[in-house]
Amino acid sequence: MAVTLHRTSWPDSAPDQGELSSRAAAEAYVGGVCFKLGPPGLIGAELEWLTTGPTGSRPPLDLMATALGPHAPVSLAPASPAAPLPGGSRVTIEPGGQIELSSAPFADPAALTHHLRADAVLLRDLLAAHEIGILPSAADAARPAERLLRLPRYAAMERRFAGVGPFGALMMCNTAATQVSVDAGADRHEVSARWTALYALGPTLIAAFACSPRLYGAPPGDWASQRMRAWLRLDPSRVRPPVADWTDPITAYARWALDVPLLCVRCTESDADWSPPPGATFADWLSGALDDEVGRRPGVADLDYHLTTLFPPVRASGHLEVRYLDTQPGDTWTTPIHLFDALLSTPAVVAEATALAAPVAGEWSTGARHGLADPQIRRAAVDVLELATAHARTDSATAELALAARRCRAGRSPLEPVRNGFSVAAQPVPEIAP
Repeated sequence: MAVTLHRTSWPDSAPDQGELSSRAAAEAYVGGVCFKLGPPGLIGAELEWLTTGPTGSRPPLDLMATALGPHAPVSLAPASPAAPLPGGSRVTIEPGGQIELSSAPFADPAALTHHLRADAVLLRDLLAAHEIGILPSAADAARPAERLLRLPRYAAMERRFAGVGPFGALMMCNTAATQVSVDAGADRHEVSARWTALYALGPTLIAAFACSPRLYGAPPGDWASQRMRAWLRLDPSRVRPPVADWTDPITAYARWALDVPLLCVRCTESDADWSPPPGATFADWLSGALDDEVGRRPGVADLDYHLTTLFPPVRASGHLEVRYLDTQPGDTWTTPIHLFDALLSTPAVVAEATALAAPVAGEWSTGARHGLADPQIRRAAVDVLELATAHARTDSATAELALAARRCRAGRSPLEPVRNGFSVAAQPVPEIAP
């Protein structure tokens, strides 16, 4: 986790940057920066929540900036130092006013959850002092999508996703996720095994942790994870890489990244249109096919930016970001952290987890739509969680994972234990005012 490509904001003008001499050079750069090799030992997480203002509507951005003070991201306050919270977490804001904590990486998941929990409490207190609430829900069931951040990046995303009905705006403004990040691996063989496992596990774990059955503005249809439904409806070239055909993820990811259509191009301050020609890829720009439209060839900073506009279920950013889980109710976000730590603990456990999930690997829509109601996916979820339980590091992690396995065996979503008092860690999910 030594390298993170995500930037909280970019200037409107293209900065000076290193040059890319060829497609081969660009692919080599992507492989090196997206997959940092070394003995895996670090784990991190990003917690994302919906927010509500004093009147129940989305909180004004200036009020959020005031509440966050020196911790405000530069997307809210350009002059902010964007200081991390005491536990090392940094705050970012998503287009619809969702707030996100991105942890520092830790070698011990117990230390990660301890520091992240303390930062989450402080964040909640900072916002509450200005009557801003945090809602631990994966999908906004009460408010229409509304974009608050007026950055060129998000305007470009709106344009790109306009052809998929409401799902682009809903994904950007009305959904929230719990993400876990892990090291890529010591060498290409281990990277391939860990990458394959995380993708094979996707449909099973989407179902196991699905808790967004309602999403305001979504077309009719019963889905266990409306959040994932929105993601699955976006630009397939950007969000669904053909990983089933990848024997070498490092090489294949780099090749795929260059062939994904450009979301936007950072131009001069006088040029407000960041939209490239439809279907034009980074490789096209690199080859000179966009010389007339853009007026320059891309450099390393452009490629770094392009990589942040790719949204696969598992994204390579030096480490591997697992992006397919709904925001979990209450404090139960700790369970996915312990889960991935256990499932990736040794090569043998990685292989066993992959085998357990293999019968439903690739069934992304089934996992998101039916959740644990699908018997084959539920069986896989129970097996995977029991495997994780057997390899958890601590007694408390063992207890959390065993609880989740029992919940899955009973076919219950993460919301049901909360409503029935089944979990002492979680708190009821508040309703969002219309």
